Amino acid sequence: MINRLYLRILFEVILLTILEVNNSFYEKFQYNVSNAISALEKEFGQQFSTSNSVREQHTTTTTVHEREIPDGVVFAYNKEDVQKTVKICHEHGCPIIPFGAGSSLEGHLNANFGGISIDMNNLNNIIKVYPEDSTVVVQPGVTREQLNTYLRDTGLFFPIDPGANASIGGMTSTRASGTNAVRYGTMKDNVVSLEVVMPNGEIIKTASRARKSSAGYDLTRLLVGSEGTLGVITEITLKLYGIPEEIGAGRCTFPSVKNATDAVIMTIQAGIPVARIELLDIAQVKAVNSYSNLNLPESPLLLLEFHGSTSSVKEQSELFNEISKDFGGDNFEWSSSVEERNRLWKARHDVYYAVKATRPEAEYIATDVCVPISRLSECIMETIEDMEQNGLYGPIVGHVGDGNFHVQLMIDPKIKKEVDAANAFLERLAHRAIDLEGTCTGEHGVGQGKKQYLIDELGAAVDFMKLIKQELDPKGIMNPGKIL
Repeated sequence: MINRLYLRILFEVILLTILEVNNSFYEKFQYNVSNAISALEKEFGQQFSTSNSVREQHTTTTTVHEREIPDGVVFAYNKEDVQKTVKICHEHGCPIIPFGAGSSLEGHLNANFGGISIDMNNLNNIIKVYPEDSTVVVQPGVTREQLNTYLRDTGLFFPIDPGANASIGGMTSTRASGTNAVRYGTMKDNVVSLEVVMPNGEIIKTASRARKSSAGYDLTRLLVGSEGTLGVITEITLKLYGIPEEIGAGRCTFPSVKNATDAVIMTIQAGIPVARIELLDIAQVKAVNSYSNLNLPESPLLLLEFHGSTSSVKEQSELFNEISKDFGGDNFEWSSSVEERNRLWKARHDVYYAVKATRPEAEYIATDVCVPISRLSECIMETIEDMEQNGLYGPIVGHVGDGNFHVQLMIDPKIKKEVDAANAFLERLAHRAIDLEGTCTGEHGVGQGKKQYLIDELGAAVDFMKLIKQELDPKGIMNPGKIL
C-alpha cells in the first residue's frame, strides 16, 4: 500500500514538473545581457564587438523567420576563450549562440532572446590524424573542404557532405548528413567523441577515442544534434574512410517519380552498395537545363555514385542499369573518369543556383523531410500536387537512398499572399511526412523553423527533452528558443 502511494505521488510530481516545463519553459528565465556585455568587454577587449555590422554578420536564416541579431560577438581563438565566455554568460544569465560557417537553414543562429554570439571560426586546427585508427581530432571551426584537402595525402577522407562548405562543429550540432549518407551514414554515425564546454563553464569529454564503448550514458549521441542548446563543442573526434580505388558516376531518366523511387528501393534491397542516389524532379531538371545549358530529358532524373574497386564499380553500375530498365529507366550513362563524373553530376551541383536563376527577385527557402523509402514517391507526388494547387514554385531534389528530399521554395517576401501560402505549405509538408511515419526534418535540424512540429512527431518524448535541458542548462542560456 505504501509503495503504491509512494509511486502515485512520485508519478504526480513528475507529471506536474513536465507540465510546468512544457507550459512556461522560457518565461521563467531572467536574462541579463547588459551586465554580461560589460564583463565581456573587460575580459576580451578587441576580441569582443558590439558594432552593428559585426552583429549583423552573425545571424542568418533561409526560413520565413526574420533575422534576429545578437547583442555582441566574442571571437574565440581557443577553448579557454569559449570557457571564459560561457562562465561570464552563466554568471549573468545571458544567452549564448555558437556561430560557425553560418550555413544554418532553420534559424539556428537567430538571437531571438538577444545575447552573445561566440564566433568559432578561429578554432580551425586539425589537431591530429590517426591513420592507423582511421580517426581525426579537429576543432569545430574546421570546414568540410579544409579537412578533406588536409587528408588527401593520407589516403583517407571524411564522407559527410551536406553540400555547403559547413564547419564540422555546425555539422555536428545539427546532425548533418548529405549525399553520401546512404553508404556512410550521418554525423551521428561518424562522431566518436566530443569535448564540450557545458552551460556552467565546465569542460567535459564525452567518450574515449575507441570505436565502441558501453561505459555509461551515451553523451556523445545526446550532444550530436543538440544545436548548441546543451553546450558549446570545442573538439570533435571523427571516423575516416579510405579513399576508394575507383569512383563511378551514373545518371538515368525515368517516366515518373514513382518509377524512379521504385528503382531506388529495388537497388537498396538488392544490396548494391551505392554511395549516392539523388533524385531531381521535372521542375529541377528544367531549372538546371536552363541554367547549366544541359539537354537532359525533362523527366525525373536519378544521379548515382559507386565506390569500390575497378571491377566492383563496373559491376554495381551494370546491376543498377538492369534494375532501372525494369522501371522504365532510359538514357543511362556512367563513367569513372573525373571529367565525365563532373559532367554527369553537374545537374546536382548547380541545383541551388539553377533554382535561384528562375526567379532572381525572389527569396530562397529550403526545407526538407524524410520518410520511409516505401512512402517516398507518395510523399513527393502529394507535395508536388500541393504546390501546383496553391500556386507555389519549389523544385525538388532528394537523397532518395534514405528517403530524404528537399523542397526549394521561391517566394517574394514582400507579397503577403506568397508568404502566407509558403507558411501553410511548410506546415502541411511537415505533417504529411509525420503522417507517413517520417520526420519533419531529415538533415536541416529543428532550430526555430521546425520546433512547432516536434510534439506531433515525438509526443511525450519532447517533455523529457525539456527535462534534460532544464537539468543541464538551468539558466536557459544555451541557444534558447531552438528545438524546444
